[in-house]
Amino acid sequence: MTRNNPPRSGGSAGRSGRSGGRPGQVAHPKWSNRSARPAATDREGYTAQTAPRAPREEAPVDERTAPQGRGAGAKEQPAGSKGRRPRKQTVRPPKALRAAESKPGAPKAASKASSGAASRPKAEPKPRVPSGDPLVGERYEVEVGPVAHGGGHCVARHEGRVLFVRHTLPGERVIAEITEGTTTSRFLRADAVEVLEPAKERIAAPCPFSGPGKCGGCDWQHVTPGGQRKLKAQVLTEQLAKLAGLTPAEAGWDGSVEPVGGKLPPGEVPAWRTRVQYTVDPETGRAGLRRHRSHDVQPIDRCLIAAEGVTELGVEARDWEGVAAVEAVAATGSSDRQVILRPRPGEQLPLVELDRPVSISRVDEQGLFHRVHGRTFVRERAAGRTWRVSEGGFWQIHPQAPDTLVDAVLEGLDPQWGEMALDLYCGVGLFAGALADRVGEDGAVLGIESSKQAVVDARHNLAALENVRIECDRVETLLPRTGITATDLIVLDPPRSGAGRETVAHLVGLEARRIAYVACDPAALARDLAFFRAGGYRPVSLRAFDLFPMTHHFECVAILEPVGEGSGDGFGQDRGADA
Repeated sequence: MTRNNPPRSGGSAGRSGRSGGRPGQVAHPKWSNRSARPAATDREGYTAQTAPRAPREEAPVDERTAPQGRGAGAKEQPAGSKGRRPRKQTVRPPKALRAAESKPGAPKAASKASSGAASRPKAEPKPRVPSGDPLVGERYEVEVGPVAHGGGHCVARHEGRVLFVRHTLPGERVIAEITEGTTTSRFLRADAVEVLEPAKERIAAPCPFSGPGKCGGCDWQHVTPGGQRKLKAQVLTEQLAKLAGLTPAEAGWDGSVEPVGGKLPPGEVPAWRTRVQYTVDPETGRAGLRRHRSHDVQPIDRCLIAAEGVTELGVEARDWEGVAAVEAVAATGSSDRQVILRPRPGEQLPLVELDRPVSISRVDEQGLFHRVHGRTFVRERAAGRTWRVSEGGFWQIHPQAPDTLVDAVLEGLDPQWGEMALDLYCGVGLFAGALADRVGEDGAVLGIESSKQAVVDARHNLAALENVRIECDRVETLLPRTGITATDLIVLDPPRSGAGRETVAHLVGLEARRIAYVACDPAALARDLAFFRAGGYRPVSLRAFDLFPMTHHFECVAILEPVGEGSGDGFGQDRGADA
């Protein structure tokens, strides 16, 4: 299979103003693994020095120049608190004014709130009630069109109105039963309850809990493995064209979604999910999975896509009275098993006895974790290291996903000894550790992650690597304050919503010779590729991996390079050359 890996580049294109060092290196990096920790900020990104003042809050008074008697009746502040704003009763000015005030030397603009004008209390939001007559339960015979992004559904039309229909395939003729929508809805949701003309990729769903009105965990149980990958490829193709203006060839993609794992006998389902979140039925105390777009619980006796380590715990077989949710975790590469319980409000935690040794934690009503028994973490094995992942923190749930993605990132970036790299949204440090091994002691890697516990784990996991530094903050908040002006390599693994225009704009200014973008959502990937295009970067390689069989999800790794000087907004001249 074509690997879509770009040829190794010297990395000198488009990097004027640098001298010295080997080709592809930042000659004089503006940062290192020993730089000072940045100033603390609040949720809006303000420091104690840049935050706007609250209404009626006076500016800090210099005692050396203040008139006598001005502060006689003022409340004395504790030492070191000069200039701080109170933490409560703060009304922020409009966004435009905040942006102006945050600039060094900008005058403080007065808002209506800060001038003493009374602000109107916000009205309670009214519950949204759909207009029109409900159509739920109505049945229509429709011909199914192409697959749509998100939700595992295909597009059909009835009397000019769009229907998103689950449990069907493109080209089929089905009876669709409406599950959501009214006579005034812009579109309707539906399930295919009867198949009149099946597609050749259709099979009998192996899971007895899959189908209309049942478990919403899987989308494509009724499709062959090859058919599932074709559907995902069609979604990626459509999103690239719609949001990025790219054909597969222009994106460096061969058009395939690569299978991960060995081939299974016909009818057998891959058991890949190492983390399963169960919901407990409050009436029966039995654990199950939620129905599609519903809080209702589908009781099950076994999840076919759950990994063996999860299945052997026997979560589905016991009574969970007083518990709202159960998460079961089976680590890869170790025997660690963990169960995380979320009790119902006011209920006591039950005595837990499972079929295998297991660590148990609970989550309180504030979302805080508490150890009940055993470790608060599991040990995962990937990329030649053991990784501590605490408190249900993020880790790829397919056993082979971490190694698959690390290999794709390293092959695409081709890190060289002595290079500088950024690992953004770094989690527990998976990519940072792999990069550190390749850039060596003469290079450096900075990881940025917003989850405090993930940062603690990352620092523990990479403690032996002196060329790695991990910082805790939001990427869009911290990165501009680091003082970094250039780097060689960037790994970008953002949440499902993507990196966004502002973060991408900052990254292109760092003039990295290559950027690896790891994406779990094709729409977010395509949007960000368009932003990179505007900044002068183009994808030279794109690979898609079927890391979530039976669902509509998949993972992508895109490798981007600067198009070089004189290429306009990224693709204008370069695209013509490719033609």
